[in-house]
Amino acid sequence: MAGTPTPPFLAPIEELRRQLQAAEERPDSASRAQAARLRRELERELRAVMSNLTPWQQCQLARHPERPYALDFIKGLFTDWVELHGDRGFGDDPAMVAGLARFDGEPVAVIGHQKGRDTRDRLYRNFGQPRPEGYRKALRILQLAEKFGRPVVSFVDTPGAFPGIDAEERGQAEAIAHNLRVMAALEVPIVVVVTGEGGSGGALGIGVGDRVLMMQHATYSVISPEGCAAILWKDQTQVPRAAEALRLTANHLKALGVADEIVPEPPGGAHLDPAQAIRSVGVVLRKALGELRKVRRDELPRRRQAKLRALGKYSER
Repeated sequence: MAGTPTPPFLAPIEELRRQLQAAEERPDSASRAQAARLRRELERELRAVMSNLTPWQQCQLARHPERPYALDFIKGLFTDWVELHGDRGFGDDPAMVAGLARFDGEPVAVIGHQKGRDTRDRLYRNFGQPRPEGYRKALRILQLAEKFGRPVVSFVDTPGAFPGIDAEERGQAEAIAHNLRVMAALEVPIVVVVTGEGGSGGALGIGVGDRVLMMQHATYSVISPEGCAAILWKDQTQVPRAAEALRLTANHLKALGVADEIVPEPPGGAHLDPAQAIRSVGVVLRKALGELRKVRRDELPRRRQAKLRALGKYSER
């Protein structure tokens, strides 16, 4: 995306992509041969870079502005999408999208964080950081889902809930806590998909589910690496160290039992082939919903709460 700096570790890949695109646009035979060579070189570079990513590099990849966002997944996977607006108390929050749709012909409820693509849209969406009215809008949809027996699909991608004074005045913490309580007790299946950043309470506000799926290069953490470095070391040069300590990658979270399944991404990341990334999520989502539909409604909250209580590992020395 124009105006967005490329992370240094991705710069060689982006340069090869530009050269390949230019070669493919020229019709002569020399250019076709050059394109074939560049394609092989790009594949080698992708394997070399993506097989040795550090947690901080994973964070940068999770934040890539060309990754698919909630509305992209909704457009690619669902039909009959009807977006609902407002929390019936204060107003609407564009950082949170919510509505009703069909997945494989079956009715579902969908909620998700939505970031912006350009400067105007980012400001409108508040960079994907919801205010209390966003979480209360999601709550409306959760309650409608239970009333009409619709499974819930939640797309998580936020740096965190908005920390402004206006959000605190309107009860940011209460809104998130209320959602946690309701989602824990909901008698319909809930599948959560962490598609990019899973940032702290802002992610948890729509992140309680029977299945938590994480895209391969997504992250999920209690605080951003930048925030962690500022608190623990008061030194932004320690951000990579903080990312390592937070154990925030999909592989870390799967090992800890927080994530149930990792959704593979196209070589190089979801931003290189959003359509394929969306299809991959659809495959895993279909499987999860199929399994959860076989569980009795009154059994879902008990299983969900048992799953949450089992999280966390410790050892006595």
